[in-house]
Amino acid sequence: MKKLKNKLFYIYSLLFYLLLILVFTFLANRFIKPLSDVFLISHFASNRNISTDIIEVIIDDQTNQKYHWTSDDKNEVTADLLDFFHTYAKPKVVGLDVNFISFNDELAKESTNFINQISKMDNLVSAFAPAAAYNDSDEKLLKSFSKNHSLNVTLKTKIPKNTEFNSIVSSSQILRDSTKNYGSVLIKAGENSNFIFDSPHIVKIGDNYYPSLPLKMYLLMHKTNDIIIDKKYITVPKTGLKLEYEYKNGCFNVPIKFYHSPFNTKDSKSDYTHISVQAMQVLKTYEALNQGITPQTHPQRYNPESFDLINPALFKDKVIFIGGNISGPSDDVLLTPVNNHHPGVDIQATTFDNLYTDSHLNNIGVGVSAFFYMLLCVFAFIVILRSSFIRGLLAIIGTDLIYLLFIIVLAISGYVFNYSTPLVCQFVTMIFAYSFKFLNESRNKEQIKNAMGKYLSQDVMKNVVKDIENLGLGGKRAVVTVLFSDIRGFTSMSEKMSAEDVSKILNEYFAEMEPIIRKYNGVINKFIGDAIMVIFGEPIQDINHPKNAVKCAYEMLKKVNYLREKWLEEGRPRFEIGVGINTGEVFIGNIGTENRMEYTVIGDSVNLASRIEGYNKVYKTNLLISSTTYNYISDCADVIKIKDVQIRGKSKKMDIYEVLRIDVDK
Repeated sequence: MKKLKNKLFYIYSLLFYLLLILVFTFLANRFIKPLSDVFLISHFASNRNISTDIIEVIIDDQTNQKYHWTSDDKNEVTADLLDFFHTYAKPKVVGLDVNFISFNDELAKESTNFINQISKMDNLVSAFAPAAAYNDSDEKLLKSFSKNHSLNVTLKTKIPKNTEFNSIVSSSQILRDSTKNYGSVLIKAGENSNFIFDSPHIVKIGDNYYPSLPLKMYLLMHKTNDIIIDKKYITVPKTGLKLEYEYKNGCFNVPIKFYHSPFNTKDSKSDYTHISVQAMQVLKTYEALNQGITPQTHPQRYNPESFDLINPALFKDKVIFIGGNISGPSDDVLLTPVNNHHPGVDIQATTFDNLYTDSHLNNIGVGVSAFFYMLLCVFAFIVILRSSFIRGLLAIIGTDLIYLLFIIVLAISGYVFNYSTPLVCQFVTMIFAYSFKFLNESRNKEQIKNAMGKYLSQDVMKNVVKDIENLGLGGKRAVVTVLFSDIRGFTSMSEKMSAEDVSKILNEYFAEMEPIIRKYNGVINKFIGDAIMVIFGEPIQDINHPKNAVKCAYEMLKKVNYLREKWLEEGRPRFEIGVGINTGEVFIGNIGTENRMEYTVIGDSVNLASRIEGYNKVYKTNLLISSTTYNYISDCADVIKIKDVQIRGKSKKMDIYEVLRIDVDK
């Protein structure tokens, strides 16, 4: 026995390490990463720092209603917005978060004002979208696009060749040739989270690298296009900006440290009055300026609730993001930690703000994580050895709550801590320690179940094993349906056959009946020679047990018809069965002595079911039921009523019913 336990210990140790590998390679991304979102959300909820140098110009429903942004006039409206900033406002850089996918060469020839405005703005960054599909016609497009708009990247590490992007979503060649700067507007949620927690600042398309819209605006501000990519960081040499990234399927993802408190999606106002203005007010101001009307509003007193003209000085040397927030099926909104309907343009402004202020989440190193891994695992192991199950579990849970509070504080401060690894390893340690302790008990229960399963119904056996410590005599009263079936003339049939042949016939017969009984939630209580006693309603709870009992009997008779034909072909005797069913109150439970007990039902209802079955011989029937059972199935069965039957043991006559057919679908 000692050798067996030692062998089990070594086997379990091996399973322990395999479980650790399984957790880290498979379960971590599926279950742990979404849990970490909770802590990151608490971080975002605590950050409200934003740069006053960023202004969002929102094309909202009011702007669309007045200027028909979603119609073919969009290009001219955009041209007016851009001309306002080019001619009057003089910002540092303008980001146009609008992808002109449907803008073809024919439309470009008709939109000369828009094309001219695009071509003369050196500080404008337009949007493009990466595409997965690729065909031969894209080769020329990518060659030209890469030459003009890809990054100058110095690689100091090996980047995987895999990328999900092979081309770009193409617009007019005239528009592409007129645009001096492009940035990707790709935004992706994590694989196991719907939240936007990071930004793909660089996108790999084929063998070239392209900046996101915010990163391109940042590089344009600092008059550089040079990037260094090493194993861990993206670096801008000119400014010293270092971004810790994670590469996945062509995206260099950088965590977002803080989000802007997004503007109200109904009226485009922000909690911070300087962060967003309505495109309609900008266009009204542009019209006024073209008519010689100079706005008098002081730039520091801009009121977004009014429709006053805006002083262009408000935008001077600022960073401008132009984007839509128009309600409808194509609205550009996503799920972020601070808003369930966060406008895409605000997410782009957020990522730029993180770059502009050099604010990014900081990952705590592997060494610190390993320390907490060892600390929590050792603590859990000691507690389990020295404490009872409940006390040990409560101590570990209390320690983990303190630990998680510590992680939340770190998250609020902008530090991403790999808290999940120590917790999961601690959990696996607990599984190992406790499960080995209970292993022998589990093995004993399994042996008992295997032995009992050969003599008891599986459902009865499950009930017994579930509360095996309290096993004893007793039971309860319950309303059940009892079914008795019996082979006609079995005694005379068995006299003409050997004991082995009789056994084979019975075993085949019982083997065919058992699945049918189980199908209708019946529990075989016992085999009585060639008879079967079945209980419906206990221990399997079933409110439709009368109907299911009759349906079961009906299907049993069908199966007997099949067996009879089969056995006749094999030269065996012809046989029939009779079935009797009754529904009523019984006592159900363990009956016998403390040393020898049986799970069964007793009561007058059981006797009545048996005696009703016997009347099949009298009336030459196959399926008889009591009036109590009939009351439950009258809506779905065709029967013949047999009146005033004198049942042995009953002082009064009663009605019984022969079931001719039952609708199994009711």
